[in-house]
Amino acid sequence: MSKWRPMVFGCAMLTVGYLLGTVAGTTELSVFAQKATDGPSADSENKIRAANRSLIEAMESLRTEGRYESITNGPNAFLILSGGGDAKDDLESGRGVDPETFAALYSGQVIPEIQDQLDRDELNRVTYNNEVVRMYSRSRLERVFAERTRINEFAQ
Repeated sequence: MSKWRPMVFGCAMLTVGYLLGTVAGTTELSVFAQKATDGPSADSENKIRAANRSLIEAMESLRTEGRYESITNGPNAFLILSGGGDAKDDLESGRGVDPETFAALYSGQVIPEIQDQLDRDELNRVTYNNEVVRMYSRSRLERVFAERTRINEFAQ
């Protein structure tokens, strides 16, 4: 009889599970998905375009002052909003690049003359002149963000 006990118990559990599944399967469950969005609203898109125009104006002003050199396609908001910078010199020096330039290097969104000099190492890291490209050090990021905060506090 002891051999049959586990078998009877297993069959009983299977039957109970089947019955519960059948009963629960007859109740209607309503599932609502989130509303699909096709992107930002028209108002938000207009504000983004206006912000981009302002970034381009600030970029040109910084470039005129000799405080801006970018290697990305389009304006580098990080450098512009923090008062300028020289992404090309940062890359060539090997000391690290700003976060936006770093992202652009990994996504292939840099000017062609830089893109031609990029490669990947065995760990799929982006290299420039056979050196792994790194982001700014923590202390440099802190300094840049402090300058960015200072500039934006005067604007308010």
